Amino acid sequence: MTVKEIVASVKAEHPDITSVYFVGCGASMSELFPGKYFLEANSRRLRTGIYTANEFNYSTPVSADESAIVVTCSLSGTTPETVAASKKAMELGAAVISVTHIDGSPLALASHYQIIHGFEENYAAKMEKMTNVLALAAEILNTYEGYAHYNALQDGLSKIYDLIETAVSSSLPAARTFAENYKDMPILYVMSSGASQMVSYSFSSFLMMEMQWINSSSFHDGEFFHGPFEMVDKDVPYLLLMNDGPTRPMDSRALTFLQRFDAKVTVLDAKDFGLSSHIDKSVAEYFNPMLICGVLRIYAEQLAIERNHPLTKRRYMWKLEY
Repeated sequence: MTVKEIVASVKAEHPDITSVYFVGCGASMSELFPGKYFLEANSRRLRTGIYTANEFNYSTPVSADESAIVVTCSLSGTTPETVAASKKAMELGAAVISVTHIDGSPLALASHYQIIHGFEENYAAKMEKMTNVLALAAEILNTYEGYAHYNALQDGLSKIYDLIETAVSSSLPAARTFAENYKDMPILYVMSSGASQMVSYSFSSFLMMEMQWINSSSFHDGEFFHGPFEMVDKDVPYLLLMNDGPTRPMDSRALTFLQRFDAKVTVLDAKDFGLSSHIDKSVAEYFNPMLICGVLRIYAEQLAIERNHPLTKRRYMWKLEY
């Protein structure tokens, strides 16, 4: 079923939806965030929230019932906490939509509807999960409330994958420079705002800490001046993800401060890849995460090559019971 068909079917069974919850773990949870951010910014009536799966299991919102849509997400479809959350949401009467790469996986089977996305084909395919979640959020909003910029967002969905591939293909030299300059860093601070705030979290927690064993921390640019800026000093490494959209002034303010004290800062700017030149300004901000995250993947790959530390290398994950 297409996203449009899924939401139409949900509406027929659940005409009075008042809540939309997004549930996942790790990178999958962070890739749900653009959908949550979009609904929070544009819905006047629908409440929305995002949960790591076991928090949903242990501290379930009381409104996760027949008046709710619960979107659960796992790349492999086997994450135990997320499968359990999906089953729980079904038991509570919610309309459950799973987002996964594997059709027939435990998560897919523990949901009423499934969105099966790609992953391996190219860098754009790795962003299908996030993009499908945004498409789903827009369809939910348009179906239950109406959305003035629905057509503009659909046009953006038709363009974002080509834009990602173009951006990645032009970014290899910069990614190699990043890898050469940062390969021996003791820590990396990653910053962003708006729709991309969880991209900084994801890159820090998963690409750096999980996959490279590099100490890392992430924070919102709006919070930078309320504590974290005390860590800024000459040559301290930062990665700043700049949005093309309304939260950009926060990104720019942070960059000015980092440069003022000669921090070692790399900037990855969606505007450099022409985001709002290709996608209408009324919806462009919601596509920042897919574009920036797609390019970041090649940054991580080049760092892994430079450090001789494959992204698949683990100490604990997949090796221990925990």
